[in-house]
This record gives sequence, C-alpha cells and structure tokens, in this order.
Amino acid sequence: MFANLGFTEILILLLVLLLVFGARRIPEIGASIGQGIKEFKRSLKDAGEDEPRAVPPASTASTIPPPPGGGEPKRLSQ
Repeated sequence: MFANLGFTEILILLLVLLLVFGARRIPEIGASIGQGIKEFKRSLKDAGEDEPRAVPPASTASTIPPPPGGGEPKRLSQ
C-alpha cells in the first residue's frame, strides 16, 4: 500500500503534518508514539512470561484407587 511513496510524497505528508500540528507538537507526538510502542513491546514480553509452562503428561498407570462399589455411579430413584 505504501510501497510506492517517493521523496516528494513523503515531503508533502511531512509538510501537511507540520501545518496541522505545528512545529512544537510534532516532537511530543513522536515521543508519545515511541513510548506507546515501548509499552506495547513490554506488555507482549510480560504476557509471554506469564504463560504456564508445559507440564509433562502423567503416566498411564493410575495412582488413585477406584471407588468402592465397582465404580458405577448410584442412580437416584425417579
């Protein structure tokens, strides 16, 4: 989409930004965008560290004895 921007198009965009925001606001806007990107990257890094680690699968042999009475649930009278 923006691959065909030449020098003149970029210069025109910068001129429009200068006219719209003024010379004093452009560095503030750039700094706030930079802080936002930094915070976004930090939150992605923190979210990746908070994910639970993979737990190895349990062995197939059950260590819990079956319930008394054959393991079938008792049915309630209807």
